[in-house]
Amino acid sequence: MTTTMPSPAPVAVNDIGSTEEILAAVDQTIKYFDDGDIVEGTVVKVDRDEVLLDIGYKTEGVILARELSIKHDVDPDE
Repeated sequence: MTTTMPSPAPVAVNDIGSTEEILAAVDQTIKYFDDGDIVEGTVVKVDRDEVLLDIGYKTEGVILARELSIKHDVDPDE
């Protein structure tokens, strides 16, 4: 006995709308950051040389150990 699976509906190029509408939809999902912006995040991983942060928006940030403090012997675990 063979079963035939229905084929998926074809996706049309203009299902979402015009090019401008697509770009506007994409732009609404992206958060832009500038150098020096302060953002909150959750520590994901701590290594000897860096700390990895989840700052949302499907973005991770890295803070190098030398940038954690003005002291040179900082332990990222602290």
